[in-house]
Amino acid sequence: MNQEYRYTILDENTQLGIKEICALCRISSELVNEMVNEGVLIPEGPTPETWRFSAVAIKRIQVTRRLQNDLQVNLAGAALALDLLDEIDELRSRLR
Repeated sequence: MNQEYRYTILDENTQLGIKEICALCRISSELVNEMVNEGVLIPEGPTPETWRFSAVAIKRIQVTRRLQNDLQVNLAGAALALDLLDEIDELRSRLR
């Protein structure tokens, strides 16, 4: 059982292009475009060719895919859910 694993270490300063995001999350660039249009992802840069994503985008993609697969939530609903989860995190950090 010799399996080879590859890992990418990310931190809050990591910036990824659309190709890296697609490869890491195993999604198409079309889906990334849809996620940007719905507000799930907010890239830096004016065009898809120059977009840069933070490592937080990976988590947002994973949560979105889970909402879609497990609960049949559309992208607009996922964007709303992510905004609400971000708000909850912010409120929890204020309480600390």
